Amino acid sequence: MAITSANQLELLQTAEAVAREKMIDPDLVIEAMEDSLARAAKSRYGSEMDIRVSIDRKTGNATFTRVRTVVDEEEVENYQAQFTADQAAPYFEPGKNPDNFWTREGTPIEDFSGRPQVGDVFQERVPPVELGRIAAQSAKQVILQRVREAERDRQYEEFKDRAGTIINGVVKREEYGNIIVDVGRGEAILRRNEKIGRESYRPNDRIRAYVKDVRRETRGPQIFLSRTDPQFMAELFKMEVPEIYDGVIEIKAVARDPGSRAKIAVISYDNSIDPVGACVGMRGSRVQAVVGELQGEKIDIIPWSEDQATFLVNALQPAEVAKVVFDEDATRIEVVVPDEQLSLAIGRRGQNVRLASQLTGLDIDILTEEEESKRRQAEFNARTQLFMDTLDLDEFFAQLLVAEGFTNLEEVAYVDVDELLSIEGVDEATAEELQTRAREHLEAANKAALDNARALGAQDSLIEFDGLTPQMVEALAKDDVKTLEDFATLADWEIAGGWTTQDGQRIKDDGILEPFSISLEDAQTMVMTARVMLGWVDPTELETAEEAGEAADQEAGV
Repeated sequence: MAITSANQLELLQTAEAVAREKMIDPDLVIEAMEDSLARAAKSRYGSEMDIRVSIDRKTGNATFTRVRTVVDEEEVENYQAQFTADQAAPYFEPGKNPDNFWTREGTPIEDFSGRPQVGDVFQERVPPVELGRIAAQSAKQVILQRVREAERDRQYEEFKDRAGTIINGVVKREEYGNIIVDVGRGEAILRRNEKIGRESYRPNDRIRAYVKDVRRETRGPQIFLSRTDPQFMAELFKMEVPEIYDGVIEIKAVARDPGSRAKIAVISYDNSIDPVGACVGMRGSRVQAVVGELQGEKIDIIPWSEDQATFLVNALQPAEVAKVVFDEDATRIEVVVPDEQLSLAIGRRGQNVRLASQLTGLDIDILTEEEESKRRQAEFNARTQLFMDTLDLDEFFAQLLVAEGFTNLEEVAYVDVDELLSIEGVDEATAEELQTRAREHLEAANKAALDNARALGAQDSLIEFDGLTPQMVEALAKDDVKTLEDFATLADWEIAGGWTTQDGQRIKDDGILEPFSISLEDAQTMVMTARVMLGWVDPTELETAEEAGEAADQEAGV
């Protein structure tokens, strides 16, 4: 079939019909046709030729053009699409053929008094090709491919800004446990691990889900849905509670055990509005609407507080909390509850404390009052024995030091002498003797640790590194960290310890220097300092990164 004999208006009508069906720009369909015809022409005239096809948007007339570009003689690589100025000169004259024309920098050339210049483009009309069966099939595949790509781009542009929102759809089919959902102008996928409990759906069922992510992939835009994401519940509350939508009430944190139980922390910026009551609604109407959508998931609505201890007490409801104890870096917390409240605080299979931990972002240890009392007594006895052994004190005097808040030898050795004098029965001579004994014991312990570290192979570069005590160097050497280079290769969690989540379970990672109460921030600083000293990191780049981090924290209101 020759293009010149085809119904040219039908060509345009076909393009418009395809564009309407796929909801894309008709020009994209015509451009796909032009590309397919150009490929067919190359198979006829030669694949090395630069053949271009232009379809008139009004008449449907297809024009085939061969394009050649003027290049320097040493740069000619394709003689079918490039030629030198000397080779181009015979074609460089006006009126020789009205179907051929020259352009320079995209503008038609009108002055032919000179010679062709590098970069000039010569275009000459070539006869249209005959589309055989194979060529026609190839052209059809090119058009379909381009149309699919355009349709994917349109879908991605439409849904990319809907991530983080709730969408309604209709179930189309199920594939290996995953639900394919018709969301209007595209398809979305609800993976089986994103479904609540044992939810099951049949074709044509209506479904509401949270758009978790929209990604552009080779097989088209992928719209990933979720019904287990904590933000799904937050968005449902935003739909049911006008005060949240208006910004009067804010959802500060959400934790879920999908299909079973959830906790949501809210705060009101209007003193006249109770955030918990507003979310519950008249006779529980608002919260019940969310519970119904979440397959009966029990929801605890708690007031958010800037005070971490107060917030944690609220988060552990309905259990009653007797006491809250933070550690120094405030990332781990101990909660003391009455003996009869222990099972309620922990919850079935640890659910209550796990959700409270997710909500507050803290690692929580639950202790009964009896357990805490025993632990405190054990700590008291251990510290008493430490002072008795190292300072050669009797039990009463050692207990007196512990009762006054002294926990280790460093505090006794280097504390201001006035604090020792404030202890009943301690005079200047006694205080001086206590500090002398503590310092002598520490110096002896440091020397022993340093000697042992050297025996294990610790090098001076590590021993002299600022921030490491002899006992720390000894611990590092025992773990085969013997040089500053070895230390600089460590990750912060390898030094200070941390937590890893595997299969939904939190697993403790012990740090080499964790017994010395090294925080993650301190570990990061020490490692980066070592890398700067070794020349692995440019200090100016480090300062720039720190400034950028501080600026980001300020923007985030940290």
